[in-house]
Amino acid sequence: MSLPVDIPPAVANTLGYLQHHLQELTKHQNALEHTINTTLMGLTAQLQQLTQLITAPSLIPMSPPPISPSSLVPSTLSKQQMRPKLPFPPDFSSERSSSQAFFNSCTLYLCLALEQFSCNKKKILWTLAFFKDR
Repeated sequence: MSLPVDIPPAVANTLGYLQHHLQELTKHQNALEHTINTTLMGLTAQLQQLTQLITAPSLIPMSPPPISPSSLVPSTLSKQQMRPKLPFPPDFSSERSSSQAFFNSCTLYLCLALEQFSCNKKKILWTLAFFKDR
């Protein structure tokens, strides 16, 4: 930008300073926009992963045990009587450090109480019941 010749030097210096400051602010704004866009892309990817986990046909791979528990217990006992009494998993605390313990607790209960869950949807809903706001 060229300035008219009759502009006082103090005004020209001020305009030069303001132009330089505006360029610096523009660079800073572009860097912040880049950071925001990168963060947004990462959050979007995580949201897609969580959505896939929730809508997946099976959260827990279930394979039949090599030896059925009923073959090890006399036939006079019902399935309910032969299953160990397990406590429900604790409510999910949303802390990363306790997530594996929560997952293991749910998996153990679901594996030992197969007769209570006729489909994967019931397993998922049962597990989600332990996701409570604190």
